[in-house]
Amino acid sequence: MKHNLLKTIYGRLFRAFGPQHWWPGDSPFEIAAGAILTQNTNWLNAEKALKNLKHARALSAKALAAMTEAHLSGHIRPAGYYTIKAKRLKNLVAFLMQEYQGSMKGMAKETLPVIRKKLLSVNGIGPETADTIILYALEKPIFVIDAYTKRILSRHTILHHDASYEIYQNLFHEKLEKNVPLFNEYHALLVRLAKDFCRPDPRCSGCPLERI
Repeated sequence: MKHNLLKTIYGRLFRAFGPQHWWPGDSPFEIAAGAILTQNTNWLNAEKALKNLKHARALSAKALAAMTEAHLSGHIRPAGYYTIKAKRLKNLVAFLMQEYQGSMKGMAKETLPVIRKKLLSVNGIGPETADTIILYALEKPIFVIDAYTKRILSRHTILHHDASYEIYQNLFHEKLEKNVPLFNEYHALLVRLAKDFCRPDPRCSGCPLERI
């Protein structure tokens, strides 16, 4: 792969779509909760669940810690898999309360490798969710790999679709400067491309990456 291919892709996407202002959220905790709520669903559904929690004044570690799992399930029903996601949110909150007294700022003081290892030990948090929290909520430089990224890069024969999460992530870490705004914007632009052009049934005509 050409050394600057990832930079070329980024440049084309940014020129085509402009800044994406992602990840939406009024606080680091809201972003972390959103990372769990958006698992196996689209953002619009996760956003509805977040709005329910906001309306209930429950978008904080302390509030969710005091809420029963059944009550929480009712609020997040629009996100789907709501009983599973209620457990996962409670797991995240228990971890946050135990390790950092409920403070996302306290979590952010950890080094990236330490906090990633700790997050991955929380039941229901895998690499994509952990890295979303680290990049968007804690503002530490790690590239988030999702199904959209794998679809786009594999269709352009950059990596095999079945390559591991770590192989995909290492590619971005090796070829790009480890920079939070860059990683943030790049990931968001790949999501935009996947939704507008690189769909399961691709619409290649007019795609910003058409000739790559």
